[in-house]
Amino acid sequence: MTAGAPLGGTAPLIDAHAHFYHAHAGRSDWQRVNDARFRAGARIGVTYHVASVLGSYGHTSPTYFPSPEDASRGNDAMADIAGANAETVRWYVTVNPNHAQHALAEIARGVARGCAGIKLLASRRADDALNDAICERAAAHHLPILHHIWQHRTREWPNQEISDGIDLGRLATRHSNVNFVLAHIGGGGDWAHTLPAVRDLANVYPDLSGSGVDRGMLDAAIDALGAERLLWACDLTMETGLAKLRALDVVGLSADEVSDIRWRNAARIFPPHTFPRCEDA
Repeated sequence: MTAGAPLGGTAPLIDAHAHFYHAHAGRSDWQRVNDARFRAGARIGVTYHVASVLGSYGHTSPTYFPSPEDASRGNDAMADIAGANAETVRWYVTVNPNHAQHALAEIARGVARGCAGIKLLASRRADDALNDAICERAAAHHLPILHHIWQHRTREWPNQEISDGIDLGRLATRHSNVNFVLAHIGGGGDWAHTLPAVRDLANVYPDLSGSGVDRGMLDAAIDALGAERLLWACDLTMETGLAKLRALDVVGLSADEVSDIRWRNAARIFPPHTFPRCEDA
């Protein structure tokens, strides 16, 4: 591979779980961080970043419990980023289910501005009835839902209403016509607990993001769920995403299975023609 070639190869690649910052996120270097993501994505070979903004990231209201004003401001910023980078960015509209009517209104605004999915914050346990109306709107618009997950919840965690695969599984069972992205299987906790929790739920797609790169994690996920149920993703930082991407080439997958994880599974669960540059590859 030449020095200028993408580190992750030239085949299509979708980061199904990304984030960007904005001017009201409480850090003066927000544009620098966003620019760094684009540079890293180009170097790795990311075709599309599917991203969300989490309110003000805790600056003016809690990250996982954003005020309606912060949620709307963050969604507007995310829509603007996607609009300015239409070749490479798709976006989730972020909702806090505790503000039920506002959440539904944000989904309507997001659909009007071209969102590709819904980011359901850890503002309520995944199986809470408050999430049902959000799932119904997701089904109506054929939008997948990305849900923040802790891999095996053994206690409460501060500043979020944390859920694990079992909690998300209950919601996915109630809404079998919605596809759910189970966030960051490498993002903390016992990933081995998650795999049997969602094994039989065909509408739950774990993403591979998170800082964890445990030996055997990818192999076990592939054995339990198959390549057709996994999504490549990075979350906030991208270096471990590259490590997992390279691992996919050496764990015994076929070329078609690698393509499933790199981009085809995302193309299947997001609205049709969300990723035209992948379809043309």
